[in-house]
Amino acid sequence: MTSKCYKFWGWENANSPAINNEYKGIRNPIDLYDALSEIWCADTCAPRMRDGWTKDNMTLGQCSITAFLAQDIFGGQVYGVPRSGGNFHCFNVIGNCRFDLTSEQFGDEILDYENTPEQFREVHFAKEEKRLRYEYLKTELKKLTEGKN
Repeated sequence: MTSKCYKFWGWENANSPAINNEYKGIRNPIDLYDALSEIWCADTCAPRMRDGWTKDNMTLGQCSITAFLAQDIFGGQVYGVPRSGGNFHCFNVIGNCRFDLTSEQFGDEILDYENTPEQFREVHFAKEEKRLRYEYLKTELKKLTEGKN
């Protein structure tokens, strides 16, 4: 599959194929992770976490916008691990393929991905700032991938 070492949860089986060709060169979730690693920034981070965002912790505050973008590309569902304050940490499930492109933000904390509720973009994107961050992420991914063959 790849010789690069990935640390996000589920990377070993993150092999779902893209269901469309909207983003050139994004063939599977690992390709998406590689591309987003060039795009994630403080501007795409959730505002309440922005002060803690660094390039070394680039997945901080990126979960929902990333998971819904992955859903656009690979299909499947988005689920959420309950977190304090009534928030959810979003991840993707596509058939038997389960992965969390933004799990590295939790360091050594082990999240419980079992029995989690499905998440819906209509709920998440009711917050305009979140929808705008998602749109920005999509736009930047499109720009990045248009330069690839």
